[in-house]
Parts: sequence; structure tokens; C-alpha cells
Amino acid sequence: MVLEKINQVNDIKKLDKGELPVLAEEIRDFLLEKISISGGHLASNLGVVELTMALHLAFDLPQDKLIWDVGHQAYTHKILTGRRDGFDTLRKYGGMSGFPKRKESCCDAFDTGHSSTSISAGLGYANARDILGEDYHVVSIIGDGSLTGGMAYEALNNAAQLKSNFIIVLNDNNMSISENVGGMSTYLGELRTNEAYTGLKSGVTSTLNRIPVYGERIVKHIHKTKNGIKQLFIPGMLFEEMGITYLGPVDGHNIPQMCRAFQEAKKLEEAVIVHVITKKGKGYLPAEHSPARFHGAEPFVIETGLPKKKKTKANYTDVFSFVIKKLGETHPEVAAITAAMPDGTGLKRFAGAFPDRFFDVGIAEEHAVTFAAGLAAAGLTPVVAVYSSFLQRAYDQILHDVCIQNLPVVFCIDRAGLVGSDGETHQGLFDLSFLSSIPNMHILAPKNKWELSDMIKYAVEFGGPVAIRYPRGEAFDGLKEYRAPIVYGKSEVIYEEGEIVLYAVGSMVKVALAVRERLQEKGILCSLVNARFVKPIDEEMIANLCKKNRLIVTMEENVASGGFGERVRAYVDSLAETASVLTIAIPDEYVEHGNVELLKQEVGIDAASVEERIVSAYRSLQR
Repeated sequence: MVLEKINQVNDIKKLDKGELPVLAEEIRDFLLEKISISGGHLASNLGVVELTMALHLAFDLPQDKLIWDVGHQAYTHKILTGRRDGFDTLRKYGGMSGFPKRKESCCDAFDTGHSSTSISAGLGYANARDILGEDYHVVSIIGDGSLTGGMAYEALNNAAQLKSNFIIVLNDNNMSISENVGGMSTYLGELRTNEAYTGLKSGVTSTLNRIPVYGERIVKHIHKTKNGIKQLFIPGMLFEEMGITYLGPVDGHNIPQMCRAFQEAKKLEEAVIVHVITKKGKGYLPAEHSPARFHGAEPFVIETGLPKKKKTKANYTDVFSFVIKKLGETHPEVAAITAAMPDGTGLKRFAGAFPDRFFDVGIAEEHAVTFAAGLAAAGLTPVVAVYSSFLQRAYDQILHDVCIQNLPVVFCIDRAGLVGSDGETHQGLFDLSFLSSIPNMHILAPKNKWELSDMIKYAVEFGGPVAIRYPRGEAFDGLKEYRAPIVYGKSEVIYEEGEIVLYAVGSMVKVALAVRERLQEKGILCSLVNARFVKPIDEEMIANLCKKNRLIVTMEENVASGGFGERVRAYVDSLAETASVLTIAIPDEYVEHGNVELLKQEVGIDAASVEERIVSAYRSLQR
């Protein structure tokens, strides 16, 4: 096998040219085998096999720097830098990350996980290189989906001022997670297929080459000019007008073509874009036909592409999807917004039913929020469906454009809490903290699927900024009998007994039930209260709990700093009551990738860990 010859960085340069197509095929087979077992990002990685190989052939790592936007497409890069054996632990706790990590390899120049960051980071590298008088190439690889993010344009605007080499590889597969939208997608599509460019360029070149003696010399001269022959026929190109040299399009599955393009790009003392056309999912028909489904794949059967684990219960995204469509039918003022994730956030059903009220703005969370504010100011009730870790990107817009004006924007925050295998960049551990600090914001968290449904309906009719956060995975279907109407700022008492009260937020109600059973087995009785509202906190409830209990245990799947427990503790302290507060939360640190249940044990929010802390705290109070 050719793949067995790749054991460390730059081994690919030792191969014969005839071995390269074989290596590409073997890498695809390897990725299929490993990801079908572990799960992971499949379609994006299958699409960049040859591109990654060409980059490793054209540049010298680790001296030269490759910066992968998002980074979920860096699996081939990991293979080519000697990490093939790590795929047995891919995305597992303590194992290899599914994203570039500087601590994992000196060939990973920058940690990534969110989109549209690579050009900014690469520009930083290029300027630092020049200031320090060092000599290496910087290459930022960004997808056309990530190029819908405004941060990329901010970086391009500054890159145009650079007077030294900086290479931006635009990996154009017409996809982000779902199909791309917007003007940039249309523009790139025209570049891919523009016969006036591709056909005329080919025809003119062919004609010139037939001129005796001078023809070939003329063609070579044209290719050496700054913009090449394309500029004769497409003079107003967007990137060129920004001051960035454009090369391409280049076939992203033709290694010699890409290597030639990269060598040309290396000669320029300025920022240059190399436009590379790839096919997402290439080499595996199920992924080619359904790239969105194989973006982040669960373990699957290679022969069919079907998941190995059959879905048995609805998850919280399914519940949101069903309810928001129903609300669309009864509330004509409701509009829905996603940032390039109609499938992942559950808005595809709403989009099909109400296309005029559905907006996919691309990978542009900041724009999504201010756009929602505009809709709300004009009389609609916009629902922004977004993952918790991606909402972080729009903090200023939430504060400045929504909450200062007290506008009725509903934020449905999926993947809140621990999400597992994608690691630090995707864990939704901070939303309660950063949203709680904003005046006019109201935050709710459901204990089960029925309460999520009720909260969405409540939020749509509320009349101000509301955030509802819910976790990834199967929706809890216990406690169905506890479904009192939602009242502003009020918690829900589920069980009332003993001197301890478990005061739980959202997903932690399920954990609290298990903790209560474990304590009962030890002869310790305790109450259970479902917080429902994280902001405002239920001050009346807390005051009553202080009078009836010696220990209040707050439970949340959020970092401790700025979270629910911290706010409850501050209020209890203001009452000068004798009750103690024990805060169960995630430590103020980044949580790496791994199985969610294992991660809960590691950070101490699983039932056994919580029980142990409660017993210790309670016994201390009894002394």
C-alpha cells in the first residue's frame, strides 16, 4: 500500500508521480473505513483529498503554515503529517481531535472550529513573519461557504494592503453544511461555469499556439502578466478590484494543475487567491448525492450509507421543528432565520411550508441577529434558530440591536451544554453566562420535550427578547404529568420534602431525578424544583426555599462563572438567610472532545458526582 509509506510529514514528497492517484484512492478508503466506525466529518474530507496532497507537495511543513478554515476538513492533512494511527481514537476522549490543534502537532498552525477565521489568522501570521524577518509561506484554506461570513471580507479588505506573499486557497464546492446561498455563491457559480471565460481562454490559447515561431512565446508572455489571460476577458473581477490577485479556477482533483497554481502563487509579493473547484463527498456516492447528511456523520454502514444506530426517539431539534411549523400556521407574523443550517437547526420543515417567511443568511450569525432585529422593529416576530457555540459570534448584535430596543426576537438555542465529539469549539457552555449579563433578555430552559413546546409558544407571544436553550440528543420524555402553565419568571415545584432542594435548570432536571433517587437510597430526602426561568430568577421561590431548606443545590449544564448558580447564590447572600448554596456547574475551563456521558463524569455533573458532593456538603452542615 502506498499509504503505508506515509509515516511523517513530507513523506508524500518521496513518492513517484504515478503513486499519487493511488494514494488519493487509499486515503478515501481509509477515511470511509474509520469514519464509518467512529463517526465524524466525511463529505468535506473526501472532497479535499487531492487539494491537501497538492498543498503538502507544494509547501514545506512545518516551516510553511497551513491554516484550515473551520478545520473539520483536515483529516487528510492529519494523515499526511504522521497521525494515521490516531484515527482509532478520533473524536474520543483523550484521543485525536477532529479539528486542527496546535498542541497535537507542530504542523497545525492554528486551532480552528468556527468558520470565516482563517484569512484573519493567516494575515496575522504573514505580518508577524515580516516583522520578525522570517521566511516562510502562509496559506489559508477557506471554503466558499465560509466566505459568506462577514469576518472573511474584513480580512480580505486588510489583506489587499499586504506587500508580501500570502496565499488564500478558496475551496469551492458550492456547499457549506447545506447548499450555499447569497450573492457570493452566485458569483462563484458564474466563475465556475462562465463559458465566455473558460471557452474563450482555451480557444485563444489554442489559436495563438498555432502561430509559427511566435505563438507559444506570446502565450507564455500573457501568462506571466499580473492577471493572466483571464483579465483580458473578465476585467471587473471582485477579488481583483479589492486588490487581491486571482488565479483560477483550478480543478481541485487534479494534483499537477494545483501544484502549478501554487508555485505561481508563491512568486507574488502580495495576497493572492487560488480558486479551486472540488466536489464535496467525492469518491463515495452516498456522500456525493447527500453531502449535507454526511457533513457530520454518525457511524454508518459503508455499503448503504445508512446509520448503524437507528433513531428511536425524537430529539429536541425534532420537537422545535414540529412546533415552529405549527406556529407558522397560526401566527402569520412569525418568521424563521438560520445561519446556513436549515437542517441542523430543524427549520427545513418551516422553510418548505413558508418560504416567504424563511431566511437562510449564510454563515453570518451577526447579520442574522441584526436582520432579525429589523424584522422585529417592522412588526414581525422572528425566530433565530442557532447552535449555542455559534451564537457567541453575535453577542454585540444581541445586546446592541435587539435588547437595547427590547425587540421581540426569539432565540432558539440548540446544542446547549455538552455536545461531545466536536470538542472545545463546539461545546455550548457559555450561553447562560453571556446572555444573563444583558438587560431585557429573558432566558428559559425546558425540562422535557413538552415543556420545550410550551416555551416556544410562550416566547412567540411574549413581546420581548427571549432565549430558549436546549441540549443535543434525545428529548427527555419523563415528568409528563408536570405541565403547569408557564408563568413569567416562575419556577415549578416537582417534589417537596426534606432539608435539601435540588434547583435544576433544563437538562439537569433529568440528572436531578437520578440524584434524588440515589439520595433516597441513603435515607436522605430532598425536594426538586425545575427552574424554568434562568433570567429573571424566581426570587420569591428562592426566598421560600431558604426558609424551608438548609441546603440549596443549583444544577446547570453551563460554566459556573456568570451562570444560574452564581446568580442564585448572590441573591441568597442578599437575604442574609442561613441556608447554604452548593453550585453544580461545569468548571471554568474548556472541555475537550469525547462521549457526552463520559464528559459529564469528568466535569462532575453526572448523578454519581453530584450525589457525592451533596452528601459531603450536607454532612458538613450537620456537624
